[in-house]
Amino acid sequence: MAKADKTMNEIVALCKRRGFIFQSSEIYGGINALWDMGPLGVEMKKNIKDFWWKSIVQMRPDVEGLDSSILMHPKIWEASGHIENFTDPLIECRNCHKRFRADDIKGKNCPNCGSDQLTEPRMFNLMFKTFIGPLESVENTIYLRPETAQGIYIDYQNVLMATRQKIPFGIAQIGKAFRNEISPGNFIFRSREFEQMEMQYFVHPDDANKWFEYWREMRWQWYIQLGIDEEKIHWHRHGENELAHYARNAYDIEFDFPFGRKELEGVHNRGDFDLSRHQQYSNKNLEYTDKITGEKFIPFIIETSGGVDRGMLAILSDAYTVEPEPKNPSKMRVVLKMHPRISPIKVGVFPLVKKDNMPKVASEIARELRKKFTVFYDEKDSIGRRYRRQDEAGTPFCVTVDGQTFDDDTVTIRERDTLVQVRVKIDEIAPMINKYIENWKKNKGISLS
Repeated sequence: MAKADKTMNEIVALCKRRGFIFQSSEIYGGINALWDMGPLGVEMKKNIKDFWWKSIVQMRPDVEGLDSSILMHPKIWEASGHIENFTDPLIECRNCHKRFRADDIKGKNCPNCGSDQLTEPRMFNLMFKTFIGPLESVENTIYLRPETAQGIYIDYQNVLMATRQKIPFGIAQIGKAFRNEISPGNFIFRSREFEQMEMQYFVHPDDANKWFEYWREMRWQWYIQLGIDEEKIHWHRHGENELAHYARNAYDIEFDFPFGRKELEGVHNRGDFDLSRHQQYSNKNLEYTDKITGEKFIPFIIETSGGVDRGMLAILSDAYTVEPEPKNPSKMRVVLKMHPRISPIKVGVFPLVKKDNMPKVASEIARELRKKFTVFYDEKDSIGRRYRRQDEAGTPFCVTVDGQTFDDDTVTIRERDTLVQVRVKIDEIAPMINKYIENWKKNKGISLS
């Protein structure tokens, strides 16, 4: 087994063991490329989304939030080009009847059975169809959205009027999207149901290049702030043959996953394609009027589009570490060295032993800390095993109540990455955690003194 495959398998196993990600419908055999977020996974995803929302919406006066519906008027997908262009070439093996994206086949043989009995490529639309209303008819056909962006475009004027924004301004949205992928895989990297974090920034056509470069830099820095190793992310510019039908310029932020360098987020100059098409298909005037100059124009759109699930997988891949135990190098510890702001559990709280009133004091500390942080209380097994369980969960701090606690109101606090342990007053735990989260540096932690 190749090292990359081994690492990926270890990450997948850890995700199930620790409660990050489960196979959907597992007790019925599972469904390919559909996943459930477990207790730790749902917390981690929430932390990623909260950090994105704070960076994109809360901290900016020029970006507004939106939550558009998953089901929308089918004509929207004609205007957007999805019915015509949202297709992949599909090849089927006549021998084993497996289907593949054409670009997943290298050479002339089936990747599954080795047969050379492959069909010619045929185009396959990736949108899921369903029906609205009681009758299953062509007239009642509707689609699960394959992206969240179109909901932003069709509500653009509503947001503009309601918020009294002026161009340039943006609309941001986090939401589910659905794609009937031919060859999904690589765990949660390519799924049929996934979550997107998209922001559409509306600008004057003359300023599009300036804002395109601005948002490229902002999105790059966001991933650095997320704690991802800068050496593992890269820019890829789309060549003319790679550009989507709507794009005038496009860059991908790519990440070095265990299975190869793949797209993490796209930054696109979409020009006036989207609003012009919706103006044409809806017969509604979507021009913007500058109240100072009186100029009328269709805004250009700068898009940033990232996947929550892909971001989560990148963080897990980057954080996954296997290293020798400092006090016993013959043993290895598995630890997720992720940024504490993304860690699903911020602090584990333990009594050293289950006696001498230690569980009561530890429970009281955990109850107080829960007012500010996600906390895991544990009194089962040895303290070493409890530490290792939290290392695997990516918990940055472990607090232990021991005999000295009753003498001076101090506890032992252990840092995940450096394994430094210090004693602190009980009322200093929360301020220390907050300071640590704000000042954390990858592989260095921060002094606990």
